[in-house]
Amino acid sequence: MTSRDGTQVPMFVVGKRGLPRDGTSPAIMTAYGFGGISSTPYFDASMIPWLERGGWFVLVNVRGGGEYGEAWHQAAVREKRQTGIDDFLAAADHLVRAGYTSVSRLGATGVSGGGTLVAAAVVQRPDAFGAVVPVVGVHDLLRFHLFGQGAGWAGDMGSPEVPAEAAMLRKISPLHNVRPGTRYPAMLITTSDHDVRVAPLHSYKLAAALQAAQAGPAPVLLRVYGRSGHGASRLSKRLEQAEELTTFFAANLR
Repeated sequence: MTSRDGTQVPMFVVGKRGLPRDGTSPAIMTAYGFGGISSTPYFDASMIPWLERGGWFVLVNVRGGGEYGEAWHQAAVREKRQTGIDDFLAAADHLVRAGYTSVSRLGATGVSGGGTLVAAAVVQRPDAFGAVVPVVGVHDLLRFHLFGQGAGWAGDMGSPEVPAEAAMLRKISPLHNVRPGTRYPAMLITTSDHDVRVAPLHSYKLAAALQAAQAGPAPVLLRVYGRSGHGASRLSKRLEQAEELTTFFAANLR
């Protein structure tokens, strides 16, 4: 897949053998793209029902991750954070153009840094997705350094205390780019009440802003998991979250 600046960005597309590429199948795409962490193919048992029912699952290796070494990481840090968002949006357009799915059947989700990524992508291009689920994401990029473990992310994210970097952060901040009177796709914004890494207030703010701005009929929901942190540690909690995510996509990607 070719990104906006001509860079070739890889992605892994999984579906049942023989699944037609005629735009009628739903798809869930995900990415991370932060901190030089590589997103490699993995087995996720919670996706089996989705795949068995004729859906696609797509993992995109956007820049900002470490899949191609430190240069791939550095290509989307600080003033270049938009690069990873461009990669994700180009992947979404490619899936539609190649017939894997259609806009109304295309879903996006990401966790933590990936939650920030998909939230930033949908506020920039609400016309690109049918449903979006940002999970425990950082959404207020002008105040992230004041809460949780946010102060440690300035090396990748940029610092709101530096005027030039604050101007860049405002351009990509999900919270600060919500536009009143916009038709947003269905959204399920999730957080955890005991998340000490990414403060729940990020999800509260984004949900409130989107609910106030929504001009279309699609739901904008906030889900707060109780007795849970940044990553669900108990198997029962992980299963609950996976079930709700796939159910939300199944109900809204039509």
